[in-house]
Amino acid sequence: MEDAAAASEASIRRSKRTRTSRLNTLGDEEDDHTRGSDPSDQSPRQDREDSVGDFEEVRPKAKRGRVAAETLPKGIEELSFIEIIKGNGKAVPQAVKHWVELYEKDPKLATFDLLTMFFEACGAKYHSKEDLLEEADVDDVVVQLVHLARNGEVEDYQSSKRKQFNGFKDNLVSFWDNLVTECQNGPLFDGVLFEKCMDYVIAISCTPPRVYRQVASLVGLQLVTSFITIAKMLGSQRETTQRQLNAEKRKRTEARVESLNKRLSTTHEKITMIEAMMRKIFLGLFVHRYRDIDPTIRMSCIQSLGVWILSYPSLFLQDLYLKYLGWTLNDKSAAVRKASVIALHSLYEVDDNVPSLGLFTERFSSRMIELADDVDVSVAVCAIGLVKQLLRHQLLVDDDLSPLYDLLVDEPPEIRRAIGELVYDHLIAQKYNSPRSGSKGNDADSSLITLGRMLQILREFSTDPILTAYVIDDVWEYMKAMKDWKCIISTLLDENPSIELSEVDATSLIRLLCASVKKAVGERIVPAIDNRKQYHTKAQKEILENHRRDVTVAMMKNYPQLLRKYIADNAKIPSLVEIILHLNLELYSLKRQEQNFRTVLQLMKEAFFKHGDKESLRSCLKAINFCCVESKGELQDFALSKLKEIEEEVISKLKIAIKEIALLRFIPVGNLFEEIVSALETSRNVNDEVVSFLLLNRYLHVIWCLHSIVNSESVSEASVSALLSKRTTLFNELEFYFPDSHRVEGAVKLSNQLACRVCTIFAESCCLFRKSNFSSTKLETLGFCPDDSTLKQFWKLCEQQLNIADQNEDEMLNREYVEEINRDAVMIAAAKLISSDSVPKEYLCPEIISHFVMHGTNIAEIVKQLILVLRKKEEDVSSIFLEALKRAYHRHMIQCNNGNDESLANKSFVDCKDLAARLSGTFAGVARNKHRPDILKIVRGGIEHAFADAPMQLSFLEAAVLPFASKLPATDIFDVLKDIQGRTENINTDEDPSGWRPYFEFVNFMHEKYAKNEGLGVADDKEGTSIRRRGRPRKLQKLQQKKLFDDQSSSEEDAISSSDQEAPDEQDKHENDEEEAPLIRTIRSSSKLRSLRVPRSGGTGQTGAEDSAQATDHLTSSRTSGASN
Repeated sequence: MEDAAAASEASIRRSKRTRTSRLNTLGDEEDDHTRGSDPSDQSPRQDREDSVGDFEEVRPKAKRGRVAAETLPKGIEELSFIEIIKGNGKAVPQAVKHWVELYEKDPKLATFDLLTMFFEACGAKYHSKEDLLEEADVDDVVVQLVHLARNGEVEDYQSSKRKQFNGFKDNLVSFWDNLVTECQNGPLFDGVLFEKCMDYVIAISCTPPRVYRQVASLVGLQLVTSFITIAKMLGSQRETTQRQLNAEKRKRTEARVESLNKRLSTTHEKITMIEAMMRKIFLGLFVHRYRDIDPTIRMSCIQSLGVWILSYPSLFLQDLYLKYLGWTLNDKSAAVRKASVIALHSLYEVDDNVPSLGLFTERFSSRMIELADDVDVSVAVCAIGLVKQLLRHQLLVDDDLSPLYDLLVDEPPEIRRAIGELVYDHLIAQKYNSPRSGSKGNDADSSLITLGRMLQILREFSTDPILTAYVIDDVWEYMKAMKDWKCIISTLLDENPSIELSEVDATSLIRLLCASVKKAVGERIVPAIDNRKQYHTKAQKEILENHRRDVTVAMMKNYPQLLRKYIADNAKIPSLVEIILHLNLELYSLKRQEQNFRTVLQLMKEAFFKHGDKESLRSCLKAINFCCVESKGELQDFALSKLKEIEEEVISKLKIAIKEIALLRFIPVGNLFEEIVSALETSRNVNDEVVSFLLLNRYLHVIWCLHSIVNSESVSEASVSALLSKRTTLFNELEFYFPDSHRVEGAVKLSNQLACRVCTIFAESCCLFRKSNFSSTKLETLGFCPDDSTLKQFWKLCEQQLNIADQNEDEMLNREYVEEINRDAVMIAAAKLISSDSVPKEYLCPEIISHFVMHGTNIAEIVKQLILVLRKKEEDVSSIFLEALKRAYHRHMIQCNNGNDESLANKSFVDCKDLAARLSGTFAGVARNKHRPDILKIVRGGIEHAFADAPMQLSFLEAAVLPFASKLPATDIFDVLKDIQGRTENINTDEDPSGWRPYFEFVNFMHEKYAKNEGLGVADDKEGTSIRRRGRPRKLQKLQQKKLFDDQSSSEEDAISSSDQEAPDEQDKHENDEEEAPLIRTIRSSSKLRSLRVPRSGGTGQTGAEDSAQATDHLTSSRTSGASN
């Protein structure tokens, strides 16, 4: 056995030495690429131990014109390592084998080639001789690499968008993985090669250039992963050797025992050595990079740590390493939090890991539960899956889960589905209570048990049908009992003695039956977020049709019994009647169930006249009308006859009611208007719903009178005078409910419904009597236009409705949809006044547009359509936009002057910036050139407004002018700079530095924008294209972190929270370069740009680059302070 093992080991060594096709080693490789000088990565943290303050990482522009390595007319043996990694990944294993051969012959040369490849993979063009690199100190080499980055002599292969570098990251990882594998029988344990490689990897991972940290972190993390593979294999060999040794000791063969002892000792030493290398990389690289400013690096660290713990628990499954997963649950980046949650989910899936996770679970379980309501949907869904694993191991108590149940009615459907699965598994199926729970008994008994538990949950939502529908929708996919139609129907008919239904449970079960039927046939029971129409494939349609058939067969004979039993209950009858809308009525004829169909229709007719609430009446009429359309032959005739009977009976009862009223009190139709006026004037404390109804009737009466005059052959002056009188009375009554009207003190505040009705009737009346309708006609006196004071009071009432809807949205969830409709109706009414030219645009139009981004997507879409109408009419949009920005900024100044709540002032400032960004976005693309005069007009007008009260209003430059100014061409930017700097020639700006700071930020931004546009202007003019925005600017979401530890927490944990709060998301800043701070910082300015430098008193003599950096610091600090406030 010993001879066989020795022979196999010798054959491995021989196979590694008998390789052919030697790889030609290339020394320093000259790169003919052009180098750019675009500085784009600056580390903002001064206190980070592994970053250098005020360091600007310089990334060149993407290089062009190079052919991919795999297309070069060379053989694989003629390519360098970096060319293979950048090109053909299939050649990586063969290249590694050639390198191992070279290392066995010339270790110094091979090490030089390997390190050179690593430096080139980082993007640096490091040139050194073999002997110098061998003797050089690691720190000295790293300093030289950092200088190369500062000079722009780097290229980012990993983040490059060029197609030829798509496989660079995978190839680099594969190279180092293959290298570790090939070196496992030699260089891996010589204590020289990989020690030197790890020293360079760790040192470069702590440098300021982001591209260096990215590549070094990638390599270092992969080395640990590859080391684990070797360690596991060695561990398996050690166990095998130990078993052999124990067997030989029993045989008492001393020679064999000595050989096995030696092999066991050697294997153990290798494992110890490779674990020491893992710890070295962990302490030197991971401990610093898991809190890197770059979220991708942090995410890679956490993903790798999860793999390490799962694959090598003997070393990593300790609190010493687990704590990093717990700390990063609070990370600012959603991707990092998600990586941590996924890693923990994988750990808890392995039952053997749970005992070692006890202390970790006790410390971080509360945070895991909180992540189920994370701001990022994907993180929340993963966290819910993690909570399920904790429940599976019974590591949580039911009291801890109470916050999660509120997510059953959350808006994102992904979260609701995940919570629904958790609720089903834990509360309904009770899979986590005992291993055999829910597996006993037949399907019928199982359905009864799960239905009973579901009804217990629905009792909490019995008063709200909408919330009930949400809960049913969440659980339906996982609960088979909801599709057991026979069990549900028999339970409703009291045919199952094992379960007794109360009135509340019966109502919930009928709602469940109706909702489940809808889901089974493919209908939605809760509104979709995007309101898109559902589309089904042919196979899906067949499945849904089969479900419809099964439901119809189950309901045919039992439907009449259900209607008879619950016909008197107005809470149950609407859902019960609605079921017929989802049945296949043709089956009634095919199954010879015509009598049951007739009985159902007769019972629906009785239900219609038995109930007077709107929901029951509509459900019955909708169901009967469906039967009239979808049924065939005699059944259709019967349905039509029932509908006719209902119509005749309703008319007959209405006539009787009118006669009864006429007998009690005679009210002529002509005096009806006066009766309503009298009722409104004499009873001001009437219910708002009654007032809304009376106002609507008055409005309809005025419309009817106008209709009679317009359609009559001859118009008398008396009829016109009467109409004018009625119209005046209507407007007076509407104005009574406007704010600041002459109402008695102590009057009750208008309800949302009444205020909405007043706004809509006022707008419709103004549109109906607008002067353009009657100009140049005999009825010209009927033309009407409200005065400015009335218009302002009208808009004030509209604004109140918009703000009230925002305040009540979270407090009154049961009125959410009504408020949303009211808010939309009010904005539509106001916009209709402008689009129909019923009122002047000078006041109302800017007010409407100033609310563009304040009240959600529906209001934004209404304002957007209004802007399109204005442009079609060729209105002066630029003046309207400028005035809208002024109105929004005025609201911000009011909030600042009040000083009661600083958060409201910050929010109003953000709203102003969002409005400017949204309005400037309407000039994107080709429209930017077409509307260039309009943009310039807005910029000049904005500057004029900012300097009207300088320096108090200078923040208007940042809030409103900056997004428009960024869209100007270079020539206009030059003129704007000349104008704005001329305004400060005789002003001492040092008297109020903070007040004038927005001015300097704006000027520096315009300088840099001018330099950028001037550099790109020639190419753009030749191509005839305009610079495009790269999509809408992303909204930075600030996560409110919860501190999990007390003051005695470790420094690493504190560093996490501080980095989350202080470090800005630099990736977002790169993607929003046209809306945020400029990227180009070191482009040399032209003579015009230098002539327009910002004047600074005191003779500081700052250079242009320093001005630019200072402006960027101001912009960053202002944004940070605004966010933190």
